[in-house]
Amino acid sequence: MKNIFLVIVILSSLIITSCSNDEIDAVTATGINDETATQISLTTNELDDLLFLREEEKLARDVYLFSFEKYNMQIFKNISNSEVQHMSNVLQLLNTYNIDDPASTEIGVFNNSALQAIYNELIEQSSISLIEALKVGDKIEDLDIRDLALNELRTDKSDLLSLYGSLKCGSINHLRSFHSQVLQNNGEYMPEFISQEYFDSIVTTSNEKCGSN
Repeated sequence: MKNIFLVIVILSSLIITSCSNDEIDAVTATGINDETATQISLTTNELDDLLFLREEEKLARDVYLFSFEKYNMQIFKNISNSEVQHMSNVLQLLNTYNIDDPASTEIGVFNNSALQAIYNELIEQSSISLIEALKVGDKIEDLDIRDLALNELRTDKSDLLSLYGSLKCGSINHLRSFHSQVLQNNGEYMPEFISQEYFDSIVTTSNEKCGSN
């Protein structure tokens, strides 16, 4: 099951990174605060990253809602609420660039087939026990931190960088919270997407102040 998850994530990352930052713009929108209606363009990478991120944040929210309903542990409710705000932040940028929202209103349903498969696997793992659900929290935030860092490398737009930085800060704080609970419940989690050194530096330090946690 772990191997399937890794293959899916690798394939989805390859899809996102398949286009060069130097290729022609993929989408053009009108700046909402610009009286001269200056045209703002997104590269293919930037467009793909925003669409993927919208559903990736939904995946986190939906998995945590499932775990809260099953185990009634407050951390899942608290962080699912944060993920709702993360989803809203991404949607605001999609609206700014006049991009259709890819996210379904139905919990557990995803337009991106890779994210649908990941969701299904994480729900299966979370169903096993509370400690496995907490480890899934670690895994989701581990993956989000990696993906957001990659997104930052594929843009120079200040609005996108501000969004990615805020969401990454929130995911770092969420990882600290989940990992603390994993340890308190005698569990263990080894990072799969960020380095062990980076992971250790996160979970051994205090929460940061973010634009949105």
